[in-house]
Amino acid sequence: MSPSLISRSEDLKRLHDEGYDIAVDGAYLVISNVPYLDSESTICYGTLVSTLNLAGDRTARPDTHVVAFAGSFPCHADGLPIVQIAADSQRQPLTPALTIDHTFSSKPAAGYADYYEKMTTYIRILATPVRSVHPSATARTYAVIEPSAQESVFRYLDTATSRAGIGVAASKLELTKVAIVGLGGTGSYVLDLIAKTPAREIHVFDDDTFYSHNAFRSPGAPSLDELRAAPSKVSHFRGIYDHIHRGIVAHECNITADNVDELREMAFVFLCFDGGPAKRAVVERLQVLDIPFVDVGMGLHEVDGSIGGTLRITTSSSERHDHIWAHNRIPFAGVDVDDVYARNIQVADLNALNATLAVIRWKKLFGFYLDFDREHWSSYAIDGNHLLNEELPCRAQAA
Repeated sequence: MSPSLISRSEDLKRLHDEGYDIAVDGAYLVISNVPYLDSESTICYGTLVSTLNLAGDRTARPDTHVVAFAGSFPCHADGLPIVQIAADSQRQPLTPALTIDHTFSSKPAAGYADYYEKMTTYIRILATPVRSVHPSATARTYAVIEPSAQESVFRYLDTATSRAGIGVAASKLELTKVAIVGLGGTGSYVLDLIAKTPAREIHVFDDDTFYSHNAFRSPGAPSLDELRAAPSKVSHFRGIYDHIHRGIVAHECNITADNVDELREMAFVFLCFDGGPAKRAVVERLQVLDIPFVDVGMGLHEVDGSIGGTLRITTSSSERHDHIWAHNRIPFAGVDVDDVYARNIQVADLNALNATLAVIRWKKLFGFYLDFDREHWSSYAIDGNHLLNEELPCRAQAA
Protein backbone atom coordinates (compact mmCIF):
# COMPACT_ATOMS: atom_id res chain seq x y z
CA MET A 1 0.00 0.00 0.00
CA SER A 2 2.89 2.39 0.62
CA PRO A 3 3.80 2.92 -3.05
CA SER A 4 0.27 3.86 -4.13
CA LEU A 5 -0.27 6.19 -1.17
CA ILE A 6 3.07 7.87 -1.80
CA SER A 7 2.43 8.27 -5.52
CA ARG A 8 -0.96 9.92 -4.90
CA SER A 9 0.24 12.33 -2.18
CA GLU A 10 2.40 15.23 -3.34
CA ASP A 11 4.08 15.74 0.03
CA LEU A 12 5.04 12.07 0.41
CA LYS A 13 6.12 11.84 -3.20
CA ARG A 14 8.37 14.86 -2.70
CA LEU A 15 9.98 13.24 0.35
CA HIS A 16 10.59 10.10 -1.69
CA ASP A 17 11.86 11.92 -4.76
CA GLU A 18 14.35 13.88 -2.65
CA GLY A 19 15.82 10.64 -1.36
CA TYR A 20 14.36 10.26 2.13
CA ASP A 21 13.91 6.67 3.30
CA ILE A 22 10.15 6.75 3.80
CA ALA A 23 7.60 4.00 4.37
CA VAL A 24 4.07 3.60 5.65
CA ASP A 25 3.55 1.15 8.51
CA GLY A 26 -0.13 0.82 9.31
CA ALA A 27 -1.21 4.46 9.27
CA TYR A 28 2.18 5.82 10.34
CA LEU A 29 4.62 7.72 8.14
CA VAL A 30 8.10 6.40 8.91
CA ILE A 31 11.41 8.01 7.86
CA SER A 32 14.44 5.88 8.66
CA ASN A 33 18.19 6.61 8.62
CA VAL A 34 17.85 10.10 10.09
CA PRO A 35 21.31 11.21 11.37
CA TYR A 36 21.70 12.69 14.87
CA LEU A 37 24.34 12.98 17.60
CA ASP A 38 24.22 11.19 20.94
CA SER A 39 25.65 12.48 24.22
CA GLU A 40 29.15 11.34 23.18
CA SER A 41 28.93 13.34 19.93
CA THR A 42 28.83 10.06 18.05
CA ILE A 43 26.78 9.99 14.88
CA CYS A 44 23.74 7.73 15.11
CA TYR A 45 20.79 7.02 12.85
CA GLY A 46 17.23 7.04 14.14
CA THR A 47 13.69 6.84 12.86
CA LEU A 48 11.08 9.60 12.78
CA VAL A 49 7.43 8.56 12.95
CA SER A 50 4.28 10.58 12.39
CA THR A 51 0.63 9.59 12.44
CA LEU A 52 -1.00 10.10 9.05
CA ASN A 53 -4.13 12.16 8.51
CA LEU A 54 -5.72 10.83 5.33
CA ALA A 55 -8.53 11.77 2.99
CA GLY A 56 -9.14 8.35 1.45
CA ASP A 57 -5.98 7.36 -0.44
CA ARG A 58 -4.24 10.75 -0.13
CA THR A 59 -2.71 12.69 2.72
CA ALA A 60 -4.54 15.62 4.29
CA ARG A 61 -3.03 18.44 6.35
CA PRO A 62 -1.26 17.01 9.43
CA ASP A 63 -3.57 17.05 12.44
CA THR A 64 -0.72 17.17 14.98
CA HIS A 65 2.71 18.78 15.14
CA VAL A 66 4.14 15.99 17.32
CA VAL A 67 6.41 13.24 16.00
CA ALA A 68 7.77 10.08 17.59
CA PHE A 69 11.39 8.94 17.44
CA ALA A 70 13.16 5.59 17.70
CA GLY A 71 16.71 5.97 18.99
CA SER A 72 18.61 7.54 21.88
CA PHE A 73 17.82 11.14 22.73
CA PRO A 74 19.46 13.50 20.18
CA CYS A 75 22.02 16.05 21.37
CA HIS A 76 23.79 19.22 20.34
CA ALA A 77 27.43 19.09 19.27
CA ASP A 78 28.49 19.76 22.90
CA GLY A 79 26.66 16.63 24.07
CA LEU A 80 23.75 18.42 25.73
CA PRO A 81 20.26 17.13 24.85
CA ILE A 82 18.11 19.13 22.44
CA VAL A 83 15.61 19.83 25.18
CA GLN A 84 13.77 22.41 23.06
CA ILE A 85 11.87 19.63 21.31
CA ALA A 86 11.50 17.23 24.25
CA ALA A 87 7.92 16.10 24.89
CA ASP A 88 8.05 12.61 26.41
CA SER A 89 10.50 9.72 26.74
CA GLN A 90 8.90 6.31 27.06
CA ARG A 91 9.62 3.21 25.03
CA GLN A 92 6.42 1.86 23.53
CA PRO A 93 5.35 -0.26 20.56
CA LEU A 94 3.14 1.38 17.94
CA THR A 95 2.84 -1.68 15.71
CA PRO A 96 4.37 -5.16 16.01
CA ALA A 97 7.32 -3.98 13.87
CA LEU A 98 7.60 -0.38 15.09
CA THR A 99 8.72 0.71 18.59
CA ILE A 100 9.52 4.31 19.55
CA ASP A 101 11.51 5.80 22.43
CA HIS A 102 10.62 9.50 22.50
CA THR A 103 8.12 12.08 21.27
CA PHE A 104 9.16 15.51 20.06
CA SER A 105 7.24 18.75 19.81
CA SER A 106 8.14 21.70 17.59
CA LYS A 107 5.04 23.68 16.62
CA PRO A 108 5.09 26.54 14.13
CA ALA A 109 2.49 29.25 14.66
CA ALA A 110 0.41 28.18 11.66
CA GLY A 111 1.01 24.45 12.08
CA TYR A 112 2.48 22.33 9.30
CA ALA A 113 1.06 22.69 5.81
CA ASP A 114 1.89 19.10 4.81
CA TYR A 115 4.03 16.13 5.76
CA TYR A 116 6.98 17.31 3.71
CA GLU A 117 7.25 20.48 5.78
CA LYS A 118 6.66 18.62 9.04
CA MET A 119 9.18 15.83 8.56
CA THR A 120 11.95 17.91 6.98
CA THR A 121 11.65 20.40 9.87
CA TYR A 122 12.42 17.67 12.40
CA ILE A 123 15.12 16.19 10.19
CA ARG A 124 16.77 19.61 10.01
CA ILE A 125 16.60 20.03 13.81
CA LEU A 126 18.31 16.68 14.36
CA ALA A 127 20.82 16.98 11.53
CA THR A 128 22.09 20.52 12.16
CA PRO A 129 24.40 19.51 15.06
CA VAL A 130 25.63 16.55 13.00
CA ARG A 131 27.05 18.73 10.22
CA SER A 132 29.56 20.37 12.55
CA VAL A 133 31.04 16.92 13.23
CA HIS A 134 30.17 14.93 10.13
CA PRO A 135 29.51 17.32 7.21
CA SER A 136 28.67 14.53 4.76
CA ALA A 137 25.98 12.86 6.90
CA THR A 138 22.53 13.01 5.36
CA ALA A 139 19.08 11.50 5.70
CA ARG A 140 18.78 11.27 1.91
CA THR A 141 19.64 7.66 1.20
CA TYR A 142 17.53 7.21 -1.98
CA ALA A 143 16.32 3.85 -0.70
CA VAL A 144 14.05 1.80 -2.96
CA ILE A 145 10.48 1.46 -1.68
CA GLU A 146 9.26 -2.11 -2.05
CA PRO A 147 5.61 -3.13 -1.96
CA SER A 148 4.41 -4.73 1.26
CA ALA A 149 4.81 -8.51 1.37
CA GLN A 150 1.15 -8.81 2.35
CA GLU A 151 -1.44 -6.26 1.33
CA SER A 152 -3.62 -4.77 4.05
CA VAL A 153 -7.12 -6.19 4.45
CA PHE A 154 -8.43 -2.63 4.44
CA ARG A 155 -9.22 -0.65 1.31
CA TYR A 156 -7.77 2.41 3.02
CA LEU A 157 -5.45 2.82 5.98
CA ASP A 158 -6.77 2.39 9.50
CA THR A 159 -5.88 5.84 10.83
CA ALA A 160 -8.07 5.39 13.92
CA THR A 161 -5.77 2.68 15.28
CA SER A 162 -2.62 4.75 14.73
CA ARG A 163 -4.15 7.84 16.34
CA ALA A 164 -5.01 5.80 19.42
CA GLY A 165 -1.59 4.11 19.46
CA ILE A 166 -3.09 0.61 19.77
CA GLY A 167 -1.47 -1.10 16.79
CA VAL A 168 -0.03 -3.91 18.92
CA ALA A 169 -3.40 -4.62 20.56
CA ALA A 170 -5.17 -4.54 17.18
CA SER A 171 -2.71 -7.07 15.74
CA LYS A 172 -4.12 -9.68 18.15
CA LEU A 173 -7.26 -9.69 16.03
CA GLU A 174 -5.45 -10.61 12.80
CA LEU A 175 -7.08 -14.03 12.69
CA THR A 176 -6.83 -15.97 9.45
CA LYS A 177 -10.54 -16.71 9.09
CA VAL A 178 -13.58 -15.63 11.09
CA ALA A 179 -17.09 -16.90 10.31
CA ILE A 180 -20.48 -15.34 10.92
CA VAL A 181 -23.25 -17.92 10.56
CA GLY A 182 -26.52 -16.08 10.02
CA LEU A 183 -26.82 -12.50 8.73
CA GLY A 184 -30.08 -11.55 10.36
CA GLY A 185 -30.46 -8.60 12.69
CA THR A 186 -27.67 -9.55 15.09
CA GLY A 187 -25.34 -11.22 12.58
CA SER A 188 -25.34 -8.19 10.29
CA TYR A 189 -24.27 -5.95 13.17
CA VAL A 190 -21.53 -8.45 14.05
CA LEU A 191 -20.27 -8.08 10.48
CA ASP A 192 -20.39 -4.30 10.77
CA LEU A 193 -18.04 -4.45 13.76
CA ILE A 194 -15.75 -7.26 12.56
CA ALA A 195 -15.23 -5.51 9.21
CA LYS A 196 -13.39 -2.75 11.10
CA THR A 197 -10.85 -5.25 12.49
CA PRO A 198 -7.78 -6.72 10.74
CA ALA A 199 -9.16 -10.28 10.55
CA ARG A 200 -7.78 -11.58 7.25
CA GLU A 201 -10.98 -13.23 5.98
CA ILE A 202 -14.58 -12.86 7.17
CA HIS A 203 -16.83 -15.66 5.91
CA VAL A 204 -20.58 -14.99 6.03
CA PHE A 205 -23.19 -17.76 5.70
CA ASP A 206 -26.92 -17.30 5.03
CA ASP A 207 -29.32 -18.53 2.35
CA ASP A 208 -32.02 -15.89 2.91
CA THR A 209 -33.08 -12.98 0.70
CA PHE A 210 -32.74 -9.40 1.92
CA TYR A 211 -36.28 -7.97 2.11
CA SER A 212 -37.75 -4.68 3.35
CA HIS A 213 -38.30 -5.89 6.91
CA ASN A 214 -34.60 -6.81 7.16
CA ALA A 215 -33.65 -3.21 6.43
CA PHE A 216 -35.19 -2.08 9.71
CA ARG A 217 -33.04 -4.26 11.95
CA SER A 218 -29.65 -4.21 10.26
CA PRO A 219 -26.96 -1.54 9.74
CA GLY A 220 -27.07 0.79 6.76
CA ALA A 221 -29.94 2.18 4.70
CA PRO A 222 -30.63 0.33 1.43
CA SER A 223 -32.29 2.23 -1.40
CA LEU A 224 -35.70 1.34 -2.80
CA ASP A 225 -34.04 0.04 -5.97
CA GLU A 226 -31.76 -2.22 -3.92
CA LEU A 227 -34.76 -3.69 -2.09
CA ARG A 228 -36.64 -4.23 -5.34
CA ALA A 229 -33.70 -6.28 -6.62
CA ALA A 230 -34.20 -8.68 -3.68
CA PRO A 231 -30.52 -9.64 -3.30
CA SER A 232 -29.35 -12.43 -1.07
CA LYS A 233 -28.34 -11.27 2.39
CA VAL A 234 -24.73 -12.30 1.94
CA SER A 235 -24.34 -10.51 -1.39
CA HIS A 236 -26.06 -7.39 -0.04
CA PHE A 237 -23.80 -7.10 2.99
CA ARG A 238 -20.67 -8.13 1.14
CA GLY A 239 -21.34 -5.28 -1.28
CA ILE A 240 -21.46 -2.83 1.61
CA TYR A 241 -18.46 -4.00 3.63
CA ASP A 242 -16.21 -4.75 0.68
CA HIS A 243 -15.81 -0.97 0.54
CA ILE A 244 -13.68 -1.14 3.70
CA HIS A 245 -12.50 -4.77 4.02
CA ARG A 246 -11.07 -6.87 1.18
CA GLY A 247 -11.64 -10.23 2.81
CA ILE A 248 -15.43 -10.60 2.92
CA VAL A 249 -16.33 -14.06 1.56
CA ALA A 250 -20.03 -14.70 0.88
CA HIS A 251 -21.62 -18.17 1.12
CA GLU A 252 -25.25 -18.38 0.00
CA CYS A 253 -26.09 -21.29 2.28
CA ASN A 254 -26.99 -22.08 5.85
CA ILE A 255 -24.73 -24.25 7.98
CA THR A 256 -26.32 -27.58 8.89
CA ALA A 257 -25.20 -31.04 9.95
CA ASP A 258 -24.54 -31.82 6.28
CA ASN A 259 -22.05 -29.01 5.60
CA VAL A 260 -20.77 -28.01 9.05
CA ASP A 261 -17.23 -28.88 7.96
CA GLU A 262 -17.29 -25.65 5.94
CA LEU A 263 -16.22 -24.17 9.28
CA ARG A 264 -13.25 -26.46 9.95
CA GLU A 265 -10.63 -23.89 8.89
CA MET A 266 -12.10 -21.03 10.92
CA ALA A 267 -10.16 -19.51 13.79
CA PHE A 268 -13.38 -18.25 15.38
CA VAL A 269 -17.12 -18.50 14.69
CA PHE A 270 -20.09 -16.29 15.55
CA LEU A 271 -23.34 -18.28 15.64
CA CYS A 272 -26.19 -15.86 14.92
CA PHE A 273 -29.05 -18.11 13.91
CA ASP A 274 -32.03 -19.71 15.64
CA GLY A 275 -31.80 -22.88 17.69
CA GLY A 276 -32.86 -26.34 16.60
CA PRO A 277 -31.20 -29.57 15.44
CA ALA A 278 -28.96 -27.69 13.01
CA LYS A 279 -27.51 -25.56 15.78
CA ARG A 280 -26.90 -28.59 17.98
CA ALA A 281 -24.97 -30.27 15.15
CA VAL A 282 -22.90 -27.15 14.54
CA VAL A 283 -22.06 -26.67 18.23
CA GLU A 284 -21.08 -30.33 18.64
CA ARG A 285 -18.83 -30.25 15.58
CA LEU A 286 -17.14 -26.98 16.52
CA GLN A 287 -16.28 -28.41 19.91
CA VAL A 288 -14.87 -31.58 18.32
CA LEU A 289 -12.73 -29.38 16.05
CA ASP A 290 -11.71 -27.25 19.08
CA ILE A 291 -12.82 -24.04 17.33
CA PRO A 292 -13.84 -21.27 19.76
CA PHE A 293 -17.19 -19.61 19.15
CA VAL A 294 -19.81 -17.26 20.53
CA ASP A 295 -23.51 -18.03 20.22
CA VAL A 296 -26.01 -15.16 20.55
CA GLY A 297 -29.73 -15.06 21.11
CA MET A 298 -32.60 -13.05 22.52
CA GLY A 299 -35.92 -13.88 24.11
CA LEU A 300 -38.57 -11.15 24.03
CA HIS A 301 -42.11 -10.89 25.31
CA GLU A 302 -44.82 -8.25 25.50
CA VAL A 303 -46.20 -6.85 28.76
CA ASP A 304 -48.95 -4.23 28.62
CA GLY A 305 -47.78 -2.99 25.25
CA SER A 306 -44.08 -2.81 26.21
CA ILE A 307 -41.28 -5.19 25.24
CA GLY A 308 -39.27 -7.04 27.85
CA GLY A 309 -36.81 -9.88 27.74
CA THR A 310 -33.15 -10.81 27.72
CA LEU A 311 -30.14 -11.01 25.43
CA ARG A 312 -27.71 -13.94 25.73
CA ILE A 313 -24.05 -14.45 24.84
CA THR A 314 -22.61 -17.95 25.25
CA THR A 315 -18.91 -18.61 24.68
CA SER A 316 -17.16 -21.91 24.05
CA SER A 317 -13.36 -22.10 24.16
CA SER A 318 -10.56 -24.39 25.24
CA GLU A 319 -10.90 -22.84 28.72
CA ARG A 320 -14.58 -23.72 29.17
CA HIS A 321 -17.11 -25.57 27.02
CA ASP A 322 -18.88 -28.12 29.23
CA HIS A 323 -21.37 -25.53 30.54
CA ILE A 324 -23.28 -25.59 27.25
CA TRP A 325 -24.47 -29.12 27.98
CA ALA A 326 -24.33 -29.27 31.77
CA HIS A 327 -26.24 -26.03 32.29
CA ASN A 328 -28.18 -25.76 29.01
CA ARG A 329 -26.52 -22.47 28.10
CA ILE A 330 -27.60 -22.70 24.44
CA PRO A 331 -31.28 -23.40 23.65
CA PHE A 332 -31.73 -26.04 20.96
CA ALA A 333 -35.54 -26.19 20.94
CA GLY A 334 -35.99 -23.85 17.97
CA VAL A 335 -38.05 -20.68 17.71
CA ASP A 336 -40.69 -19.96 20.36
CA VAL A 337 -43.83 -18.90 18.49
CA ASP A 338 -44.78 -16.69 21.45
CA ASP A 339 -41.52 -14.74 21.20
CA VAL A 340 -42.37 -11.34 19.72
CA TYR A 341 -38.98 -11.25 17.99
CA ALA A 342 -40.07 -14.20 15.86
CA ARG A 343 -42.83 -11.98 14.44
CA ASN A 344 -40.24 -9.63 12.90
CA ILE A 345 -40.56 -6.91 15.50
CA GLN A 346 -38.05 -4.14 14.75
CA VAL A 347 -35.56 -3.95 17.62
CA ALA A 348 -32.37 -2.93 15.85
CA ASP A 349 -31.01 -1.48 19.08
CA LEU A 350 -31.20 -4.89 20.77
CA ASN A 351 -29.68 -6.58 17.72
CA ALA A 352 -26.82 -4.07 17.79
CA LEU A 353 -26.31 -4.54 21.54
CA ASN A 354 -26.34 -8.32 21.27
CA ALA A 355 -23.77 -8.11 18.46
CA THR A 356 -21.64 -5.62 20.39
CA LEU A 357 -21.53 -7.82 23.49
CA ALA A 358 -20.56 -10.80 21.31
CA VAL A 359 -17.76 -8.91 19.56
CA ILE A 360 -16.46 -7.53 22.85
CA ARG A 361 -16.36 -11.11 24.16
CA TRP A 362 -14.38 -12.17 21.07
CA LYS A 363 -11.92 -9.31 21.55
CA LYS A 364 -11.49 -10.21 25.21
CA LEU A 365 -10.89 -13.85 24.35
CA PHE A 366 -7.98 -12.89 22.08
CA GLY A 367 -6.44 -10.32 24.41
CA PHE A 368 -7.52 -7.03 22.84
CA TYR A 369 -9.54 -6.10 25.93
CA LEU A 370 -8.67 -6.92 29.52
CA ASP A 371 -10.51 -9.99 30.74
CA PHE A 372 -10.09 -10.79 34.44
CA ASP A 373 -13.14 -13.04 34.92
CA ARG A 374 -13.22 -14.69 31.46
CA GLU A 375 -16.96 -15.38 31.75
CA HIS A 376 -18.38 -17.82 29.20
CA TRP A 377 -22.05 -16.89 29.56
CA SER A 378 -23.69 -13.48 29.89
CA SER A 379 -27.27 -12.32 30.02
CA TYR A 380 -28.58 -8.78 29.64
CA ALA A 381 -32.06 -8.00 31.02
CA ILE A 382 -33.86 -5.07 29.40
CA ASP A 383 -35.93 -4.29 32.50
CA GLY A 384 -33.44 -3.09 35.10
CA ASN A 385 -30.52 -2.89 32.64
CA HIS A 386 -28.81 -5.82 34.38
CA LEU A 387 -25.80 -7.64 32.91
CA LEU A 388 -25.11 -11.00 34.52
CA ASN A 389 -21.82 -12.86 33.94
CA GLU A 390 -21.45 -16.55 34.78
CA GLU A 391 -19.59 -19.73 33.76
CA LEU A 392 -16.08 -18.65 34.65
CA PRO A 393 -13.18 -21.03 33.98
CA CYS A 394 -12.49 -23.28 36.95
CA ARG A 395 -9.28 -21.55 37.99
CA ALA A 396 -10.98 -18.14 37.86
CA GLN A 397 -13.77 -19.42 40.12
CA ALA A 398 -11.21 -20.81 42.56
CA ALA A 399 -9.40 -17.48 42.72
